[in-house]
Amino acid sequence: MVTTEQAPPSGQLFKVEQRGIDYIPEAERWARPRDMFGLWAGTSVQFEYFVYGAVLMTFGFTFYQGLAIILIGNVSYLLLGICSLQAPDAGTTAFMITRASFGTQGSRLLALFNWLTQVGFEIEGLTLIVLAAVALSAKSGFHAGTPAKVVFILAAAAIQGVLPFLGHATVVKVLRALIIPSLVIYAVLAGLTAHRVRVDHVHHGASWQVFMAGLAFSITLSGLGWVQSGNDFSRYLPASSSKKAVVGWIFLGTAVPQVLIMTLGAAVATYVTIDGGNPFASFPGAFAGWFLWPFLIVALLQLFAINSLDLYSSGVTLQALGLPVKRWMAVLIDTFIAGGVTFYAVFSSSFATLLADFAASVVAWIAPWMAIFLMDWALRGWRYAPDELQRTDRGGLYWYRGGVNWAAIISQALGTTASILAFSQNFFTGPIASATGGADFSVYTGIFVGGLSYLILAGPAIRRQRVEQDQLLAAPVAA
Repeated sequence: MVTTEQAPPSGQLFKVEQRGIDYIPEAERWARPRDMFGLWAGTSVQFEYFVYGAVLMTFGFTFYQGLAIILIGNVSYLLLGICSLQAPDAGTTAFMITRASFGTQGSRLLALFNWLTQVGFEIEGLTLIVLAAVALSAKSGFHAGTPAKVVFILAAAAIQGVLPFLGHATVVKVLRALIIPSLVIYAVLAGLTAHRVRVDHVHHGASWQVFMAGLAFSITLSGLGWVQSGNDFSRYLPASSSKKAVVGWIFLGTAVPQVLIMTLGAAVATYVTIDGGNPFASFPGAFAGWFLWPFLIVALLQLFAINSLDLYSSGVTLQALGLPVKRWMAVLIDTFIAGGVTFYAVFSSSFATLLADFAASVVAWIAPWMAIFLMDWALRGWRYAPDELQRTDRGGLYWYRGGVNWAAIISQALGTTASILAFSQNFFTGPIASATGGADFSVYTGIFVGGLSYLILAGPAIRRQRVEQDQLLAAPVAA
């Protein structure tokens, strides 16, 4: 039986959540599968994905090419749903569960990659928040120079830390409350946009090779970019939760609204030139002036909301990395770091280029990690021994050799290498991409090579380990 420290109930609103990477007892599993809809819909009906749709069109696509990429890319949210099914059984966060495949110590390397990724997304969100504040200032007749931008960054960093500091239940409640006002704003925007869309703004479109690069961009910034965080938010679901319901509610709360919002962004980009350095500077000409104020205010709230998920997830990842701090302390640390790096991003000349390069870079580790994570879960019979995930001593089931499952590390390295070799990006074109005329297959090579390598290198050992795992799960619980 898993032993845990005594803590107040973690489902209390507007009180600091005490649980971090420790096991969540069944008595504290307050969430239901449909709560996953509210959580994820609150992050999907928001401005960041509007920007993604607009930036996607800077690749040179026709409107219909962009629409096809948006539709295909958002199917990847099924992966997020599947990568949220492990925590109800394991009772802990994603990179504690990763101990099963990579080892108690080896999982820390992947936790480091995830922490860097989450902080990167936090910086992206903070940058958009500051750019929105600059746009609002300009609308008021105030030109925000360097001192004002510094104040905006500091204020945004402080405000964005509030929800993740309080914790899971508060994040869920606030995100759910934002869905309706956000939908109203985007419905009005759609009405203002419909008659101005120029579906023929690009006559010839981009080549299939550029299409593949855009698809990699869309997949990474949609479902694939969240898979490493899914279990951080599903761990308050009871172990008996319907897997179909979890996947279904998550998909409905993510793919459906995001397709609509990204399509709206792409539509606006057909009649407005998108400024790569500051996307907000493009929007005053996109719709009626009276609408800019409510649009930017709601956009600010939405950006703070989505950064809450990134900050929450990076906080528990920092714990899994081995930093001996409480969850709320980890949030404060990440807030400070993200705020510091945002200074560079805000004063950089091209937000769009930074965003595309960042999205391309993170796929190199996320794609093979996800494949290894899911392959390991399947080899174990779709379950874990929760007690053993919490152990850090040499006798633990998931200790392997020296705390590291080298088969997983090698598989991750091979998958990451395969992904990099298939890059077709501004900063690097790999030999696989060159051989295909510049098509980007990094997502697919990373998944295929990482998963297959793990099956071959670790499969026999994991099947043997499964026998011991099942014996531990079947053993009677001591009184």
